[in-house]
Amino acid sequence: MILLRRLLGDVLRRQRQRQGRTLREVSSSARVSLGYLSEVERGQKEASSELLSAICDALDVPMSELMREVSDELALAELARSAAVGEPVPAPVRHKFNALPVTSSVTSQVTSLKGVPEDRVSIKAPAEAVDVVAA
Repeated sequence: MILLRRLLGDVLRRQRQRQGRTLREVSSSARVSLGYLSEVERGQKEASSELLSAICDALDVPMSELMREVSDELALAELARSAAVGEPVPAPVRHKFNALPVTSSVTSQVTSLKGVPEDRVSIKAPAEAVDVVAA
């Protein structure tokens, strides 16, 4: 099962670390407890929209940018999950990834899909972001 809170936490942590900031600095600026922010980053707590807004403000990152990166990670996780259970990647998904802008975080994680047979896709997704559960 793909957990959105885990993907969101991973993206928040990466944003914070890119800035070289500590949990303490961001939690203070966002006015949230250090422990709670840590749990959000580890995907153990669901963050409300108000909390996400405060964290984004503290990180000086537009929420739309954060959500776009989470969306990219979710798409990768879905592809990884499909590949893990041997499902073919549908053509509309392939075209979507081929059309992603160069600045997208996905382009550095998805090998070019042009010319790849319908049933073969190379995906690099964070292993901790995907839990594959056998049915």
